[in-house]
Amino acid sequence: MSSPATSAAAPRARRPATPPTSPRGAKFWPALGFAALSGSRATSGPLFVSQLLSHQALAPGLAKSPLRFLAKPGVAQTLKFLFAGESVGDKLPNTANRIVPQQLTARVASGALAGAAWYKAKGGSAAGGALVGALGAAAATYLTYYLRKGVSEATHTPSALVGAGEDALVLASGAALVKSQAH
Repeated sequence: MSSPATSAAAPRARRPATPPTSPRGAKFWPALGFAALSGSRATSGPLFVSQLLSHQALAPGLAKSPLRFLAKPGVAQTLKFLFAGESVGDKLPNTANRIVPQQLTARVASGALAGAAWYKAKGGSAAGGALVGALGAAAATYLTYYLRKGVSEATHTPSALVGAGEDALVLASGAALVKSQAH
C-alpha cells in the first residue's frame, strides 16, 4: 500500500477537457439555417436575421459594416411585408419555379446576405458567411423544390396548398432559429 505522500506524487490519468463550443460552429450552423430558409422563401433568411439583430444591441462586428442596415427595426418590418407578398405570389399559377435561373439567383443572393450579416454580427468574415449562405440557399432551393413537387404529386394535393404548408414550416423554423439565437 502506498503512503499518502507517494500517491500524491504519482501522475493521475486526466480526462480530456471538453472542447468549448467553437466560434465557427456558433456562426456556421445558424447561418446555414438562415440560408436554408432563403432556399424556400427568398426573403425569409434576411427577414429572420434582421428580426433577431434588430432586437439586440448593435454587434461590434456590424458597427462599421454596410450590413448593419439589417439591424434596423424598419428593415425587419419591411422584410415582413415582402415575405407576405412573396408567400402570396408563390401560389399564383404563373409564378416561375424556384429553380429557374432568376429565382435561384435571388435565393442564393438572399442566403449570401443572411449568412454574411450573421457572420459579421458574430465577429466573423462577411465573405465566409456569404459563401455558407449562398451554398446553403442553393442546396435548400433544390431540396424544397423537389420535396414540394414530390409531396404534391404523391398526395394529389394542389401545389399551392403544399406551398401554404411550406410557408407555415418556414415561419415556425425561422421563429425557432431566432429564439435559439436570442441572448
